[in-house]
Amino acid sequence: MGQERLADIVERFTNGFGAAVPPAAPETIKQWQDELDRGVRRLRNLHAMVANPVEPRTGQTPREEIYKKNKSRLYRYASSRRYRTPLLFVPNLGISRPYIFDLLPNGSFIEHMTREGFDFYLLDWGVFGPEDNGLTVEECVTKILPRMARKVLESSGALEMTVLGYCMGAPVSACFVASHPELPVKNYINMAGPIDFSKVGLFGLWLGKEHFNVDRFVDTLGAVPAELVRAGFKLIKPTMDLSTSLNLWWNLWNDTYVEGFQALNKWANEYVAFPGEFFRQWVRDFYQDNKLYRGELVMGGRPVRLSNITCPVFVVGAREDYIAPPDCVRALVGAVGSREKEYVELPGGHISLIAGRGAALHCWPKVSGWLAPRS
Repeated sequence: MGQERLADIVERFTNGFGAAVPPAAPETIKQWQDELDRGVRRLRNLHAMVANPVEPRTGQTPREEIYKKNKSRLYRYASSRRYRTPLLFVPNLGISRPYIFDLLPNGSFIEHMTREGFDFYLLDWGVFGPEDNGLTVEECVTKILPRMARKVLESSGALEMTVLGYCMGAPVSACFVASHPELPVKNYINMAGPIDFSKVGLFGLWLGKEHFNVDRFVDTLGAVPAELVRAGFKLIKPTMDLSTSLNLWWNLWNDTYVEGFQALNKWANEYVAFPGEFFRQWVRDFYQDNKLYRGELVMGGRPVRLSNITCPVFVVGAREDYIAPPDCVRALVGAVGSREKEYVELPGGHISLIAGRGAALHCWPKVSGWLAPRS
């Protein structure tokens, strides 16, 4: 009796269910099939990443080494060289490796600029060890950058050059341009480089005189170890690893996304130590005393005045940049003596401005488009 009643119930339920629910629409079935397919590809890519990790092939744009001195290298990239004015790209010193700018084919700032026909030179500061702890900001501005600039002009045969500084490379190269008029700079570009250090956000707060004794730090450690550099960037955005992992999971089915993630993840975990004396001068003169913006900086016996920069200037800020917030980057426009100067603020953060998927849409064309008629 109980079994018959159960059978009746099951029959009525299944018949009713089938009658009440219409067949799924073809587009709904396709969505299910697509999601199942993505699930399979997620598992396949996860297995490959864990069981058979492949070293990403970064920095594939052809180049040649033009000059080297100690740790520094100057590279010239292959291009049609449609434009006569060479471009010297000055990235950050220490912290990270410069292959982020040539990460992957079809995902590379350097590749974009060379395809557009620019004669592109990269200054690679090198990977520093204890033997480099005596290197200062002043030495970079008065010795290394002038040396590299002369090599660019000599190699290209040009009379003038464009200088493009990114991140820390922007204020350092701005110091060079402002204090070396004998090396003619036709255009200057600042990408996400802090200029007014009173507006740099959390890093400025942490490194302020009232919270941080830079002399005690450098005298004790000698340098900023790579592990400490990593910790500093993790602290400024503690949820980054979590959000990165979640984004990876949702996009793990996408082979192109996974390839880009692996390359970027390799770079993001390959931090570089910071020379001690450079860090001492960098913190004291720039973060704590804001001497560059105030016009109080002297290097190699020369005053460093941003008002001495009179060439066309293009400044690019990133809307979500928590390392160099837009206000501290934009400050260069009001400080230079140039008649032709422009500021643009684009979507993205400090890294994604120049190396993210959106960079190819928003940033790279803006930079090459501004520079082309001036080169």
